[in-house]
Amino acid sequence: MGKNALTSVELFTGAGGLALGTAAAGFRHRALVELDRDACATLRLNGNGAHLLAEHPIEPTDVRTVDFTQFAGALDLVAAGVPCQPFSLAGKHRGYRDERNLFPELFRAVAQARPRAVLVENVKGLLRPSFAAYFEYILLRMRRPNAAPRPGESWDEHKARLQREGRGRGRNELLYDVQAHLVNCADYGVPQKRERVFVVAFRSDLGVGWAPPRATHSHDALLYAQWVDGSYWKEHGLRAPRTPPRQLKARVNRLRSELFPPFEKRWRTVRDAIADLPRPLDLREHPSVPNHVGNPGARSYPGHTGSPWDEPAKTLKAGDHGVPGGENTLRYENGRVRYFTVREAARIQTFPDEYVFAGAWTECLRQLGNAVPVEAARVMGSSIAERLRVAEAAHVPMAATA
Repeated sequence: MGKNALTSVELFTGAGGLALGTAAAGFRHRALVELDRDACATLRLNGNGAHLLAEHPIEPTDVRTVDFTQFAGALDLVAAGVPCQPFSLAGKHRGYRDERNLFPELFRAVAQARPRAVLVENVKGLLRPSFAAYFEYILLRMRRPNAAPRPGESWDEHKARLQREGRGRGRNELLYDVQAHLVNCADYGVPQKRERVFVVAFRSDLGVGWAPPRATHSHDALLYAQWVDGSYWKEHGLRAPRTPPRQLKARVNRLRSELFPPFEKRWRTVRDAIADLPRPLDLREHPSVPNHVGNPGARSYPGHTGSPWDEPAKTLKAGDHGVPGGENTLRYENGRVRYFTVREAARIQTFPDEYVFAGAWTECLRQLGNAVPVEAARVMGSSIAERLRVAEAAHVPMAATA
């Protein structure tokens, strides 16, 4: 590892989407913390270090047992895809009352390790009105990770106290500048309409200014390529349909009337992601493509009709008990649906083809449904790495005040 290498610790690593993305952004992981055995098997299958830039073997570890003071003063980033089930729109909406709410462990890790930056990903459901007060509390705790609740103090009582105290109680308190943004991962080249909340924090002593990366891809650019210049269909060797869907006609007409095409790249579609893969064989591993087994029996339901070929996929989901019915499926023009294979789902989540997944089909799709898209993680991680290197060039000291 070079003298100026960026270091990180990741909590709730899962199948490794966030870890892969931040590794591609230049972070070397000093530890990847994950409890699920199948997810850990996936991480080990990928060589611990070859893809993930991890320093140590990965074994199932309960985050509540980790002492993060071992990293204090020598860590650039804590990253975490905090388990989203308590806040998911598709879940039971228990939020902070759910025993799976592990945000307190994230706050503890930040307080003990004192990293220069923090990156957190979670579901859009965290912004639900019913969770608004707790989300505000999350941001307050991120700003002041050392300001733990007093014995017997509830989260809302603690929140009120933090609000009364304002910025902090002492000159030497560990403080972070925190921003939260709702992001559609399709805007960063992920072939999936996946809206996620990203929370980014920099230690206040760094004086780092940060803004979310500018979108590189757009829906307008896809519509232009499909219905104005036809380049999308030409790329795929297809005959262009005669007219756009009725609900898009006004938008397409506007694009036709503009002097210049959209400056962004076009949204990537399911066809872009998987068209070059061979057709899967039902219940049989493909001889040349790992994790590419077809599974029969997919059905669609009202409101859950699968993903069409020529749009970004709908959000891949994990499901509490196996693959969600009607979700994680590809829809053909005749209305027939089939499940995405694990490899196809991995493409949609922008994992590299050489990255393999351990466990039964349902377990692999659960890992992928919970994962952060690799490309979205790379984009966010790169923006953080760039600001940290600017701070390093300004000779800002690494260690923070306890």
